[in-house]
Amino acid sequence: MLVVAVTASALSVVGVRHAHRAAFVELQAANVEGDRLREEWGMLQLEQGAWAGHSRVERLAADQLDMVLPERREIRVVTRRHEEER
Repeated sequence: MLVVAVTASALSVVGVRHAHRAAFVELQAANVEGDRLREEWGMLQLEQGAWAGHSRVERLAADQLDMVLPERREIRVVTRRHEEER
């Protein structure tokens, strides 16, 4: 009976260790993937900044849409009146 108990205990230790190692390998893979995704996110943010830069947008507006900046005297500020003021 003692031999059976010791054998069962040893097999369960082996099983638990194997499961622990498998979980650790999975955790390491997830950490590597997380690092890769963070790096990609940083590169995408840089790219977005380049594509949305004011000078680029202004240049495209002028080149492709023939838009120009208005003169100061041509600018009108429109404000919304609040309900209380009516």
